[in-house]
This record gives sequence, structure tokens and C-alpha cells, in this order.
Amino acid sequence: MTTEPQREAARSGLPRGVLILLGLASAVVAVAGMKAVAGILAPAALALMLAIAADPIRTWLVGRGWPRTLGTLVTLLVVYVGLLAFIGAMIVALARFAALVPDYKDELNGLLDNVRDLLDSLGVHPGQIDTMLQSLDLGKVTSLLGGLLGSILSLGTNIAFIAALILFMAVDADPFVRNLGAVSADRAAFTGALSSFARGTRRYLVVSTVFGLIVAVIDTGVLWALGVPGAVLWGLLAFITNYVPNIGFVLGLIPPAVLALLEGGWSLMLWVIIAYCVINVVIQSVIQPKIVGDAVGISASITFLSLVVWAWILGPLGAVLAVPMTLLVKSVFVDADPNARWISGLIGSPLDEPAPAAGDPPSGPGDPAAEASGA
Repeated sequence: MTTEPQREAARSGLPRGVLILLGLASAVVAVAGMKAVAGILAPAALALMLAIAADPIRTWLVGRGWPRTLGTLVTLLVVYVGLLAFIGAMIVALARFAALVPDYKDELNGLLDNVRDLLDSLGVHPGQIDTMLQSLDLGKVTSLLGGLLGSILSLGTNIAFIAALILFMAVDADPFVRNLGAVSADRAAFTGALSSFARGTRRYLVVSTVFGLIVAVIDTGVLWALGVPGAVLWGLLAFITNYVPNIGFVLGLIPPAVLALLEGGWSLMLWVIIAYCVINVVIQSVIQPKIVGDAVGISASITFLSLVVWAWILGPLGAVLAVPMTLLVKSVFVDADPNARWISGLIGSPLDEPAPAAGDPPSGPGDPAAEASGA
């Protein structure tokens, strides 16, 4: 009795090993192509994610009797306001940090003197000490922060590109849904996979937002209790960085930890680091990945690997888009292909599997697709 992969190899006329090598080679070419056009692909993927996240607002408004055009305009307004608020919060956080650091010039110089004395007592040559400490010059730190702030402000072109894409996607939403429904009878597996991708993306964003709010409130309270300047601002930064899976809290820890060091010395910085590690590691690295995995059908290890891969391919935006992009790849290449759905069990729990298209072999007892359709 031949298996399905063997039948596929027989139909193609190529050995199974050759088919695997061709698939891997195609994947390498595709990754190289995505990396080459990352400057366009990353903003486009972000626009798609935002359009998918906001579409239920338009659907709800139209269902309440609003004109479709007005519902689309209100949805666009919500997305634009949210996007500007997100970017504005990042700019304010960096600007506030850059403004606070120079106020602690004396404290920083005192810390550097202590470090110099410690290294000298350990036998480090004074010339080497001066070379190392020159890199910690306060002016250079402030200049670096200013440059980072300027790079964020220079993203105006990308923001305009994203805003335009969201506009066109919102306008095309209704025709796209109608066209998708028209071909669903002939391409049930593919249309079902796209619907599963949209639902998974929304679930991921909802879970990340809820946990981001929880972490932000707790971090703000802890920083305020410890007396760290700008506690509310760093809580907001913790909320924003929560959208970066697994390691986002590290990005949000740096500003409050540095200010704690300048404000209260090593002991206060240590308390901030301990508090962030306990709160954020438990919530963001243990609890949240488990719930995200259950919600979207991707395991915690695949989520972390996705973060590394997509950040390498798409740059910084890839870290934010890691889970949605993985869901898109999974939906198109795994969920839409009845012969590849077994891969879902390797990367996570099979979720919202589309109904089999006409001509597909019937599902046996215990098959996830059969159980889903039976429900």
C-alpha cells in the first residue's frame, strides 16, 4: 500500500528526495527575495495586519446599519489614530529618556570614578581603563539617543506608505470578501486557510494587547514604588514592547534600569532588574507564549524561532510581525494543502482547519478537520 507522499512523487516523476531538495531550494530563493525587498514587504505586512485587526470594526458598523463608506472611514480613522499614538509613544519615551540622562551628569561621573577605582584595584592598567570609560561618555550617550530618535522621525515615508496601503485595503475589503466567497466552493481549503489566518492574527493581537496592559500596569506600579523617574512612561514602553514576542521586555527594561542606576545606584538598578525579570519573564515568557500558542496554533518554540527568522529577513519590523507572518506562511502552505496539514501537529495545535475541498479523501475518525466540521 503506497502512502500519499509516494503517490505525489510518482505523479511528478521525481524521487521524493529530489522534491524535498527542490522545495528547500525554492524556500532559500524566496527568503532571499523577501530580504531584498524588506523595505517594501515589511510595511506592507504591517498594513495588512492592521487592516485585518480593524476589519471587525467596519463589519460591526455596517451590521448596525451604517453606510459602508462611512463605516470604512470610521475604521480608517481608528487605525490611523492608533498608529500615530503607537509611534508617538515611542518618540516621547526616547525623547524623555534623552532629556533625563543629562540631569544625572554628576551621578554618572561618580559611578565612572567608582568603576575606575574597582578596575584599578583589580590590576587593570590606567590607560586601558580610560579607553574603556571613554565609550561611556555622557555626551556620546545623549548623541546616540538623539540619532535613534531622528531615525524614528525619518520613518515618515514608511508611515505614509503604510497609511496609503491601509486605505486601499479598507476600500477593497468588501469586494475581496465577496470574491473570496464566490470561489470558496471550488477552493474551499484555500479560502478556509485565509479565514483561519485572519482569525489567528486577531486572536494574537487581542492576547498581546491584554497581556501588554497587565504588564504595563504592574511595571508602572513597581517603578513608582521604587521611586524610578518616569514610571508611567516606562509602563507605556513596556506595553509597546510586549508586541515583540519573548524578548520584548528586555527592550523595555533598558531605560528604567539606567535611570534607576543614576537615581539610586547599583542597588536600585538591581531591584528594577529583579522586578522586571520576575514580572515579565513569568508573564511574557511563560504564561503569554502558552496562551498565544493555544490561541493561534503555534508552539512557544516556533514563536521564538519565528522572531529570530523574521527579524533577520524584515529587520526590526519583523520582530513585531513574527507571529502574523508565520501564521500567513502556515495558512498558505500548510492549512491550504490537505497533504501538508500533518505539519500543523509539529509546529503547534491544528486550529480552525478549513473544510476539505471537493474531491479530497474523506477524513477518518478522530481527524481534526472532521471534528471541526462536525462541530
